[in-house]
Amino acid sequence: MEALLDVMLDLLNGLNKDLTVFIISMIPILELRGGLIAAAVLRVPYIRALMLCMIGNIVPIPFILLFINKIFEVLKKFSPTKGIVEKLENRALGKSDTIQKYEFWGLMLFVGIPLPGTGAWTGSLVAALLRIKLKKAVPAIFLGILLACAIMSFVTYGLPLIIQYVF
Repeated sequence: MEALLDVMLDLLNGLNKDLTVFIISMIPILELRGGLIAAAVLRVPYIRALMLCMIGNIVPIPFILLFINKIFEVLKKFSPTKGIVEKLENRALGKSDTIQKYEFWGLMLFVGIPLPGTGAWTGSLVAALLRIKLKKAVPAIFLGILLACAIMSFVTYGLPLIIQYVF
């Protein structure tokens, strides 16, 4: 993730800091976690960074939940994209055991705990592929984003502040 974040910061170099943080927060894999790290590196004030990252992370979610199954159906009809789609589906569904077992809480924790391969994008993809009802998926994903905000806020803004005052 760090290497990908470095690449994105280089690519977006020259853009407004807020726009850079917002865009990074929308990108799969990086999402809010990468956005908050980028915001801290770019010295974006915490509250502004938090809002930009949350909104950036939320923007793709409705599109994934509502349209990804149809998009995948269409892409599977073409041989160049069929394998890619099946690989994405298998990878996402390979992470779905906890979500299937605990549904709401599993989805919330999957989105919220910042580990590689988790986050709002993958959580939304899994929810869509498992056909979890929107009234259950949307709040779980949103609460997961809030949990990720709390964890990553501490790591990117809180911990450095504590270390600065202690040492």
